[in-house]
Amino acid sequence: MKFSQVLSCALGAATTVSVTPPLIAKRAPTDPLPNEKFGWFSTISLEDARSGILKSHNGTISKIMEGLGNSFEDVTDEIAESIGLGSSSPSPASSSTGEPKIAPIDDPIDNVTSVAIGCDNPNQRFEWRDYSDTDRHAFAAAFKCLMDAPSSGRFPPSQSRYEDLVRVHQMMANTIHGNSIFLLWHRYYVWTLEQIMRDECGFDRAFPWWDETLDAGNFSSSSIFTPDFFGSLRTSTNDQYICVTDGYFANAVAHIGPGSGFQDHCLSRAVDESLTAQCNKNFVNICNSRDNYSDMENCAELGPHAYGHNGIGSVMADASSSPQDPTFFLHHLFVDRNFWLWQDGDASRKTKINGCIDNSSPCTPLTLDTVINVQGLRPNVTVRDVIDTQNGVICYYYTY
Repeated sequence: MKFSQVLSCALGAATTVSVTPPLIAKRAPTDPLPNEKFGWFSTISLEDARSGILKSHNGTISKIMEGLGNSFEDVTDEIAESIGLGSSSPSPASSSTGEPKIAPIDDPIDNVTSVAIGCDNPNQRFEWRDYSDTDRHAFAAAFKCLMDAPSSGRFPPSQSRYEDLVRVHQMMANTIHGNSIFLLWHRYYVWTLEQIMRDECGFDRAFPWWDETLDAGNFSSSSIFTPDFFGSLRTSTNDQYICVTDGYFANAVAHIGPGSGFQDHCLSRAVDESLTAQCNKNFVNICNSRDNYSDMENCAELGPHAYGHNGIGSVMADASSSPQDPTFFLHHLFVDRNFWLWQDGDASRKTKINGCIDNSSPCTPLTLDTVINVQGLRPNVTVRDVIDTQNGVICYYYTY
């Protein structure tokens, strides 16, 4: 099925594009990388969540980042170097890990830009089942537009505008997981994707979200994972992940990852429905029954969030480079919707915050003034700017 969609790609010029999936012509490596290359996200059991058990953030970070290669100090150096604050790295040509340097950005980490513009007409985010086929195609095509658009050149070895986003997540992985900034950073990261889609690819529809509780234990049957849209989700064969060969991202080549590395590989998946079954309403409700933000965040990150990543498997189970699979964003829209739902239960949850942003003892507290940095993809903001989805910096709500 063909359709025409006005897309504003690369330089922002409006162009009429006729789209027929699959769209990516370049062949990916046909042999999936070994399973151990991708790692996994640390989890908490439903029973522990029900008992109110919290998992140590120290333990979480050491597990969730297993196989990434970068130490916390390495990533901190890389981020500091990329924004012109200096680094302990002895080499002017590379980071302390030997990875490509990131070009300086104009918005340093301590220079927060005021971007509030009002929120009189918030965007609705519709559940995937309430999204029309035309909108579904336009959404997938916007990802394709970013994949076809050239990289900004500031995030080597990114090969596309889309991989700029992936690379930012990879380089910050150790600082945005396993601590209380997790939900807030990813909220702004998904908003960043949405704005780039709108500004650079002319995407002019409502954004969708995916209610995974309706597909828990049966992700592979969701219309998301079909040749019409995001490609099939198959079970692994002989302990091998499966390259995606249909849908909009058929035969896609990934250049970022696995882990903190850079090795060309196919976009691959390998569903484990025993893990996707944990993305159920009961688990979400248990996490959302926790009264304070830090406790809820811990449960959400190690519960439905982690099981969704691990359940889809392969690239999605890679804590560092999982955005290489576009379903990452649908999954995080689900995670953000659950966060939004928790906030909707008490107005004070849109104005108060608690928790830690590192592993020091005592830790550095998460506050409303903590900076959220996406490496210049969009201006730096503070927690205060994004804690409320209708405060003027970000501007949306979920239909339920």
